[in-house]
Amino acid sequence: MHHAHDESELLKLIRRYVAPGQRYLKLGGSLLGMSDRDRATFTRKLGRAAGEISSRELDVLLGGGWRERKTAAWFIAVSGRTEFRERLGELLLASEGPYAGQAYCVALATFGTSADSALLAAYLDRYLRRPDLFYDQQAALGALLLLDSRLGAGHADRFLTPDGLWQQWVDGPPGKDRDSPDVYAGFIARLCAVADESAGHVRARRWRRPTLGSG
Repeated sequence: MHHAHDESELLKLIRRYVAPGQRYLKLGGSLLGMSDRDRATFTRKLGRAAGEISSRELDVLLGGGWRERKTAAWFIAVSGRTEFRERLGELLLASEGPYAGQAYCVALATFGTSADSALLAAYLDRYLRRPDLFYDQQAALGALLLLDSRLGAGHADRFLTPDGLWQQWVDGPPGKDRDSPDVYAGFIARLCAVADESAGHVRARRWRRPTLGSG
């Protein structure tokens, strides 16, 4: 249950962190189409904001709508706050709203551990069995493949067997594109690279990104 003071704080956080320059709209594929100059400006501001926002404020944003959750997930990815791993996994699995799931996948991919692979695999186990739903299956598979390549693991293999869950999902309604799974891994890798660029501008040292495999 939300109280008036909670809603007031959320609105303040939206004005400070989510709405400026319509940040929430640019967090995703739009980043990859920016000019070098615009991207440098954006990542600098994103990194600074990710370092300024507190964990409690991130928690408030994660309790908001898709715009707030998407922005919070990117802040979490940029600042490497692995304490939010389980929360992001729960939000991804619940899939209660649109547009934020890709950001959860990016954050889990930046954390870079087998625990993150497990959360992505749990999502795929549930939602690849629903070919009628077009949620964040592509982003989740891309993130899992990216982690497999970095960790030398094969967690995505069971989904990609002939006539396996991935193929069943692709073949089911509604019509879905048939890009190679590696295309989705490459897309998530490019978004993670943007998160890495932004991480270089995080000023609060206590939020420095953990190294791959830690956290």
